Amino acid sequence: MKGNVTTAAKCLQVLVLFFAKSAELTGLKQEEAVAVPTPISSRDLWTLLLRRHPRLSVLQDQVVLAVRQQYIAIGDQVVTLGDGDEVAVVPPLSGG
Repeated sequence: MKGNVTTAAKCLQVLVLFFAKSAELTGLKQEEAVAVPTPISSRDLWTLLLRRHPRLSVLQDQVVLAVRQQYIAIGDQVVTLGDGDEVAVVPPLSGG
């Protein structure tokens, strides 16, 4: 019985920031109070964002996330989130 208590995920509220192409695709620069279960991998966090904004799928395999202004590759690593943290969606930037 104890195992069920320790493995239960809790949800935190985070602020999601969208930059460049991700802002264009979502029509948003930010989205407040997004409920995110924790612990969560960066891949699962990206999947959660894709469910909320399916148009972001065109950025698949090109985007990185940033949590508290630290870049995080999308993969299996667990992301440590705190209530109210900022999660940024950072697509590749084009220059010229």
